[in-house]
Amino acid sequence: MAKADAAESAVFQYMKQQNRPYSAADVFLNLHKVHGKTAVIKAMEALAASGKLLEKIYGKSKIYVVNQNEFPVASGDEIGAMDKNIEEITKKSAIIQSELKSLKAELKMYLNTLPTEEAKSEVEKMKLEITTLKERLNLAKNAMNDISEQDRKDIKQNHNTFTTLWRKRKRMTTDLMNAVLEGYPKSKKTFIEEVGIETDEEYKVTMPQT
Repeated sequence: MAKADAAESAVFQYMKQQNRPYSAADVFLNLHKVHGKTAVIKAMEALAASGKLLEKIYGKSKIYVVNQNEFPVASGDEIGAMDKNIEEITKKSAIIQSELKSLKAELKMYLNTLPTEEAKSEVEKMKLEITTLKERLNLAKNAMNDISEQDRKDIKQNHNTFTTLWRKRKRMTTDLMNAVLEGYPKSKKTFIEEVGIETDEEYKVTMPQT
């Protein structure tokens, strides 16, 4: 068999087997360069000229596909069997997709779960932290029990006194600042920054209840 005939036979067999569009360059590469590129191009042009391949030109590219008349016409029974087969494959595909989705979710759950050894280590850390907090709580309770009733009253009285003074001085400062701001050409924020006033808000302090 001449090289040209061999290339033409190989190209046609490949195109018929794949039954999808290809350029000559694609076929040359897909046949693993067994036949020269020029031979493949000539073979595809000859097959197109004989009607075995259909040729479509896109700009400078030529795309070829097997003429579907080269395939035998399926009977009604064969088409019915293929439709049934397609339906079964579609159902199986849906089941597999569902199982795959479930497995991915399960895998994600396992990946987000700490390994056994790490989980045990975290539990031990939490136990130690709980023990430490309990000890601090007991110390605080014992310290409260050591305070006399008179000391409690004095502490509460001092708390109320200082809180009242705090509230009074804050109100006086606010009133004075508002009075100054009436004739101040800039913003309140600028005034506070220039004067160097430290506010409760700056230090995120909340005035306690009396």
